[in-house]
Amino acid sequence: MDFTLSTDQTLIRDSVDRFVADNYSQAARHAIVSSPDGFSREHWAKFASLGWLGIGFPEERGGFGGTPVETMIIAEAFGRGLVVEPFLSSVVLAGTALVYGGTAKAHHDLLEAMIGGEKLLTFAYAEPGSRYDYTLVETRARADGSDFLIDGTKLAVPFGAAADTYVVTVRTSGEKHDRHGISLVLVDRDTPGLTRRDYRTVDDRRASTLKFDGVRVPAGNILGELHEGLPIVERVLDAGLGALAAEAVGNTSVLLRRTVEYLKTRKQFGVPIGSFQALQHRAVDMLIQVELARSITFYGTMALVADGDPTERMRALSATKVQIARSGRIVGESAIQLHGGIGMSEEYMVGHYFKRISMIELELGDADFHLRRYVALEKVDGTAERSSAGHAVVHA
Repeated sequence: MDFTLSTDQTLIRDSVDRFVADNYSQAARHAIVSSPDGFSREHWAKFASLGWLGIGFPEERGGFGGTPVETMIIAEAFGRGLVVEPFLSSVVLAGTALVYGGTAKAHHDLLEAMIGGEKLLTFAYAEPGSRYDYTLVETRARADGSDFLIDGTKLAVPFGAAADTYVVTVRTSGEKHDRHGISLVLVDRDTPGLTRRDYRTVDDRRASTLKFDGVRVPAGNILGELHEGLPIVERVLDAGLGALAAEAVGNTSVLLRRTVEYLKTRKQFGVPIGSFQALQHRAVDMLIQVELARSITFYGTMALVADGDPTERMRALSATKVQIARSGRIVGESAIQLHGGIGMSEEYMVGHYFKRISMIELELGDADFHLRRYVALEKVDGTAERSSAGHAVVHA
């Protein structure tokens, strides 16, 4: 398979790289993450004007007709620049939910507002005790006339303080691990009964805990079919895994480059430490892991492009996350060790890249979770049936 970028895709990559080079110096990034929002609204408006927020969405939904490949290109470039704007949470996660579940005109208008940079969205699915299991949904939405009343808690909602609208997973029927009975609902940030606790994450980003106490939303805010939201949730999270993998490739490629540069310039015993064979071997190990990460990211992205059997798509993206987590840890830890103490200093960017790759390892499920999901979805003799707990019951 030819993975050479087309002319248009190369232009997209180059335009993002130029933006990062012009706007994301270390000092500029520090000012951005220290701002009240934790990202630049000016940059976000620029992303919208350049078409980056809608590049991966179909034209009939207000996008520019791109594919997950274009999303991969942008996410990788953002990873190289350590960009903190909420591309993953607003565009990839919440945007995908609207594309596949938002059929009403109000949903279409909201997606267009997000693509135009007028509205910021985020995706809320994690709950206390869920440990990445997206089928464990205890946040309840009960019918009350033509409305729904929501009660529950969502954790680690990315950029929850800045978002205008939350896409929230809720349980509208069944028990907490049932696959049936999960729905997706839109909740505006100022809805009465919704409270928020904001905090800063280890990689200098922002997140929130959302508490719903009798939050009333109209039935028209439901995305997709009532009780049948889980396939949309799985598609959303797989799209997020693809973008995270691409960001990790960009991140680790910079860690590799900066480490090699350091080995060439740092001297010990009168010679560059890069002349020591043991350190050369470590650098080669890092290169191998970066290329493994790049290859598995292509594999996961192609599974999203094919949009075929959901089980095969989920297995491909779980395999992608497992390798990304392993490669990211090896490259990140090696970069810190080969830099020595300077690698962990606040003034040196390698430490910030390491913090981000460490968070990527945990976002949307860690390696252990996705290894279990991969095995659970394995088919034997071409048959596999997922249980109500979200795992697979395999029939020989």
